[in-house]
Amino acid sequence: MGIKSFKPTTPGRRWMTVSDFAEITSSVPEKSLLRPMRKKGGRNNQGVITCRHKGGGHKQRYRVIDFRRDKKEIPARVVSIEYDPNRTARIALLSYADGEKRYIVAPLNLKVGDTIKTTDQLEIQPGNCLPIGLMPLGTQIHNIEIKPGKGGQIVRSAGSMAEILAKEGEFAHVRLPSGEVRLFRQNCRATIGQVSNIDNINISIGKAGRSRWLGIRPSVRGVAMNPVDHPMGGGEGKASGGRPSCSPWGKYTKGLKTRKRKLSDKLIVKRRGK
Repeated sequence: MGIKSFKPTTPGRRWMTVSDFAEITSSVPEKSLLRPMRKKGGRNNQGVITCRHKGGGHKQRYRVIDFRRDKKEIPARVVSIEYDPNRTARIALLSYADGEKRYIVAPLNLKVGDTIKTTDQLEIQPGNCLPIGLMPLGTQIHNIEIKPGKGGQIVRSAGSMAEILAKEGEFAHVRLPSGEVRLFRQNCRATIGQVSNIDNINISIGKAGRSRWLGIRPSVRGVAMNPVDHPMGGGEGKASGGRPSCSPWGKYTKGLKTRKRKLSDKLIVKRRGK
């Protein structure tokens, strides 16, 4: 797991870096766990663009990931560590004792041949999935359930991890990667360990074309537009906007609180950045 750079044979190659993919053990995905993926171009089911600057990109197929980890007490052997084009983390192919195969988000230092399982016993090993209430304080976890039985929904990106700080009643205090401390029910499940591919944050895209491979289209600055196109457009010479940063529709983009009052607010012990 490292970063590979190139000789600057072209301007784009000068700053471009890629992962060395040293941890990848198979380049052929499990066919039964592949699903087709259509390009949406940032559009919803009405055909309206709801997420700008998306479109194009390389053709991909979705890998069905087991976030629920609901095969309890059945040991699974790690068959391979694979690349997933749909996420920053690596994925691991598991072969269960009953013959079923599933993908999971691979934790750091998981090796081919390791045996992991979903259990209700205290077995601290990277890749094991068990209730938060059984884990000792200070345990690093990822793929955490918000609602028991729904499957892991948070802390799934490359290199991320959360930490169990305390237990109180039916809840556990967990510090998330953002720094937020939140309450989770102790019967919510999580996977032990840090998510793999920790060097992902250090990779430099290097050139515009590589963003297009990823399905990211160009973004034009508002101050470079005309007044008819953007509230920050226009001005003599190079104007810097002359007003607080906003979207093309006049919504503030910096500092405006957009979170509405939610029932989950009472589960947040400490906000991020505070």
